[in-house]
Order: sequence, then structure tokens, then C-alpha cells
Amino acid sequence: MFTIAQAGFAEQTITKSRFIAMAMPCANEREVGAALRAFAVQHQNAHHLAYAFRLKTEVGIVPRFSDAGEPSGTAGMPVLKLIEGRDLINVCVAVIRYYGGINLGTGGLARAYGGTAKLALDSANTTVFVQMQTVQLTIDYKQMDLVTRALTNCNGSVVSKVFNEQIDLVLSLPVDEAVNFLNRFKRF
Repeated sequence: MFTIAQAGFAEQTITKSRFIAMAMPCANEREVGAALRAFAVQHQNAHHLAYAFRLKTEVGIVPRFSDAGEPSGTAGMPVLKLIEGRDLINVCVAVIRYYGGINLGTGGLARAYGGTAKLALDSANTTVFVQMQTVQLTIDYKQMDLVTRALTNCNGSVVSKVFNEQIDLVLSLPVDEAVNFLNRFKRF
């Protein structure tokens, strides 16, 4: 599986209708909603905002799409098929349409939405998807530099830290690295 490391954007005009797409990483439905709202605010005069996303959750992979008032299956579904075809996860792709006054037909709409989404995905930087896990760790102050270097080496990050007699950390680690990482810094 893959995900998007850096968002991609595309724009094209097809038979007087203007299509603008964005492809971006989203970890959950809350982030999807925020991204869609921000995109809609940028394009308040647009006629349609179709989208699709695919998320990895505790219950499995969740795909969703919306045709945004276009005929059923002509806007969001072609976008979702692209996401699934590229085996992307934790990704949202949205396509705005400014109606140009000429009906494109169902096939034309599907090609326009799918084609613009494809351009946005092509412009995005993709990377291998790594499932992350949140863990807690308490360390001595003298270990902080070692922990920081180890986090960098395994592509982990510090979510939060609290300084008391010791440092209480909440870390985000790749699932494959979590057990070894915790064992390395576990207090005896």
C-alpha cells in the first residue's frame, strides 16, 4: 500500500467546464472533512465538489465517495477507482467543477472527474504506507538524545512530552518498530 507524502493539485477545462482537483493525505474522517471544507471555501462559487477517500481504520479499510449532485457514479466513483487502482490508503481526492453551460453526458463526466483526479494524483508525491502506533514511554533526561536519534532512524516522532523528575513521552512509531523501540528504552 501507498499514501501521499505531499499533496498534488491539477486543473483543466473540458467543454467550457473548469475542473480543479486536489489529492492529499488524511489520517481519519475528521481530517477529510477539514480538507473538504477548506477546499470548498477556496471555491465558493463552484457548482459541484465531488470526492473520494480511502482510510485504514481499526475495523479495516473504509472507502467512501460522493457524486455531489452529479448523476450517480459519474464523479466520486471514478475518483475512488483511481485511488483503489493505485493501492493508496489514507488519501482524499476532491474535484471541484465550475459548470460551463454544456452538458458532458455521463461518460464525459466520468472521464472529466477521473482525468482531473488522475492529474492531481500524478502531481502528488507518494510513498510507501507505514502503519503507525502511539505508545507511551518514560525516560531519564540523559536518554533524550538517544531516543531522539532512534526516532529519526525509524521515522517515528514525538507526539507530546511532559518534563517532571523524568520525561513522559507519547510517541508515534511504525508498528513494526514499536516493540523493539520500547524494549530498547524500557526502564529496569
